[in-house]
Amino acid sequence: MCLSLDSNFARADTITVAVAANFAPTLQELTRHFQQHSAHRVRLVSGSSGLLAAQIRHGAPYDVFFSADASKPQALQADGLAKAHYSYAIGRLVLWSARPTKVIMPVQAAQLCTTRDTCQSSLRHTLQQDFRHIALANPRLAPYGLAAVETLASLGLQTATKARWVLAENIAQSYLFISSGNAELGFIARAQWQAAKPSGQAWLIPSDWHHPIAQEALLLNERSASREFWQFMRTDAVREHIRRAGYDAPELTP
Repeated sequence: MCLSLDSNFARADTITVAVAANFAPTLQELTRHFQQHSAHRVRLVSGSSGLLAAQIRHGAPYDVFFSADASKPQALQADGLAKAHYSYAIGRLVLWSARPTKVIMPVQAAQLCTTRDTCQSSLRHTLQQDFRHIALANPRLAPYGLAAVETLASLGLQTATKARWVLAENIAQSYLFISSGNAELGFIARAQWQAAKPSGQAWLIPSDWHHPIAQEALLLNERSASREFWQFMRTDAVREHIRRAGYDAPELTP
């Protein structure tokens, strides 16, 4: 990634960026690129979008916020707590089992099943199996968790599976529940699966089985370091990096 940033080394500053758990690994990589070309430093604080938004409302000293949804940033901006916003990514949901299931997969192990007809059939059969636990992020706090619940509801399986849900604080913890074997299967972000390429079986959830996971960012103040990082995140090079990380990239608005 080749970027040119104008930075005043006499005024080097440190900003704190709040980031939803699903986007944290990608933002860590991008932050390293930013710091290679800027005197400013960036400190990342990761968590569920709901918890981070609540902290902002209570005065947490964050400079930029990358949420995993649009509603929380929009509510914060409506209350006068932000200077600017934009949609930086559209997330995709994956059902993953770290251990082979009883369902025959139409793709090889450790490959993401994406073919709409054949993969949907094996996905439905998997969710109807006799498993003990299914991990998902808390839908009250995490947009990916809400998308997981909507997916189960669209399949008519929300009530049938609810007693077996293991609720994680965020999507990163959901991944840990599955990888550790505490849950036989569960929902994670496509970006997580793409970064780790874990063993087991994985299905890409059709995007029309849940509301879009439109992820928005907020600029929370007009500090020069905050503004420079904000402009960096809106460059074409960064947007291409986000696409390669496993997200869909929406059209950039002024």
